[in-house]
Amino acid sequence: MSSVLITGCSSGYGKATAQVFLNERWNVVATMRRPQNDLFEGPGERLRVLPLDVTDDESIRRALDEAIAAFGGIDVLVNNAGIGQFSPLETTSRQTVKSVFETNTFGVIAMIQAIIPHMRERGSGTIINVTSAVTFGPKPLNSVYGASKFAVDGLSEALYFELAPFGIRVKMVEPGYGPQTAFTANTLAAADDNAFTPPYQAQLDAMRGRLKGGSNSTTDDDVARAVLRCAIEASDQLRTPAGPDAIASAERRRSMSEQAFLEKQRGLIGLPKSV
Repeated sequence: MSSVLITGCSSGYGKATAQVFLNERWNVVATMRRPQNDLFEGPGERLRVLPLDVTDDESIRRALDEAIAAFGGIDVLVNNAGIGQFSPLETTSRQTVKSVFETNTFGVIAMIQAIIPHMRERGSGTIINVTSAVTFGPKPLNSVYGASKFAVDGLSEALYFELAPFGIRVKMVEPGYGPQTAFTANTLAAADDNAFTPPYQAQLDAMRGRLKGGSNSTTDDDVARAVLRCAIEASDQLRTPAGPDAIASAERRRSMSEQAFLEKQRGLIGLPKSV
């Protein structure tokens, strides 16, 4: 029976992903900073809920040791933990930038560095990084978050080749906008009028209107199913958009010239056409 370790399982995509793997009869290590044992439905012998803070090396080591001891090994690592940021770069503090990168980028790096020796010695394993469709189409007021995810995109592509000789596969799942998640709610709650200086109020008002979601937004199940496919399919596909909006965004980026894509994005976010 295969085993998966997932970070950031207290809500949203991580919680849904852990439940889908449980339903598919995997051994599941669901990790979060503050463990809650009543979040999942499934047999206790196939589930471990462990504390893990991806910004703390000792916390990572303890969680991996416990997970390996419980199930004899980890076949799949899902790096899902992340935090959002929605603000103009001009007014974003250096400390906030560091905080976003500590979780979204350096936390992913730390988890991968910790699991590589285990997977390399076993001669197999899959690392799935849950990034974002922002890498297909960055938006205003999202530069810091986007930068942290673009970094993971580059990291993943390099590791796709670097770890292949050891039988370790690297994949990315790129969710679109999920308005129903606690991740989104927490991000938008911090984006009040006091966080934006007057020059950026117009952009804030315009983006708020677009952040209400709709029929084309991404659901928790979209992401969970995409992660499961990446874990079980033999394909070496690196990038998997998750959610109809992410799939559409990826197709726009892939099918258009640079100039055409930029013009399309300007229209989508309400900017006038370039001269």
